[in-house]
Amino acid sequence: MPTARKLVVLLLAALIAAPAAPSAEQRHVVDPAAVAATIAQHAAQEDANRAAIRQALAQPQVQEMAGRLGLDVNRAAAAVDTMNASDLERAANAARQVNEQLVGGVTTIALTATTIIIILLVVIIIILAVD
Repeated sequence: MPTARKLVVLLLAALIAAPAAPSAEQRHVVDPAAVAATIAQHAAQEDANRAAIRQALAQPQVQEMAGRLGLDVNRAAAAVDTMNASDLERAANAARQVNEQLVGGVTTIALTATTIIIILLVVIIIILAVD
């Protein structure tokens, strides 16, 4: 009898100590690879948005107009890294329009490009003022 009791105790101890079935541990609602891919895609989009804004702020025409308006382009460029996702996307969309219109060394800026540049700079300066 004592041998049977010891055998049962050892069997129960082994079952308790044994890890759960691997299939139960591996179940996920969303595939981890899909989550990682989505995060990487989001980060790449934000990097592209920041690059578009920096490209627009580096344009000589934008810097000249900002200087005429008394706006600090360097301060605006420094704020790009601190922008939240929605502000970053709005500013990047405006910056892409500026970049498209100024591509190829255009020396004259149409009124719409001027308006877009002003809006872009004002949005970035307002974001800086809020911080």
